[in-house]
Amino acid sequence: MRMKINRSERGQSLVEFAISLVVILFLLAGAVEFGLALFQYIQLRDAAQEGAVYGSICPRDPAKIEARVRNHSSSPVDLSVSSGSEAVTVKVEGNDGEGGDGISVEVSYNHQVFMPFGTLFTAPKNTILIQARVINTILDVDMSKPACQ
Repeated sequence: MRMKINRSERGQSLVEFAISLVVILFLLAGAVEFGLALFQYIQLRDAAQEGAVYGSICPRDPAKIEARVRNHSSSPVDLSVSSGSEAVTVKVEGNDGEGGDGISVEVSYNHQVFMPFGTLFTAPKNTILIQARVINTILDVDMSKPACQ
């Protein structure tokens, strides 16, 4: 059986497709944005863990702990950048050199949102702060070991 289509209904499918496509592309861009931010968080968490492990063995030199964090990796975020809009902040606390105390390493980065209409959710800066913090126990304070030099 053949159906007749009125002249007024000819463009209906095209309009529905156009509206649906905009919504689907917006959701897809959001999923990609979330995936990238999650990947960046995992990188920051791993770098903070690297610094905390090093700091649990060699707690007296926060500059070396920070260098260990910054040299951990360079993708997707370049951890060596310490100024500007792409800056990564590294904060080391609790490294007084006493065995048994905790050492905390926090790494933070401002993720630039690229998703269309992202400013609706992140206004006015169009960035999302991503932070990772790891706390370890200071295991050894013997600075004469080769690992600390």
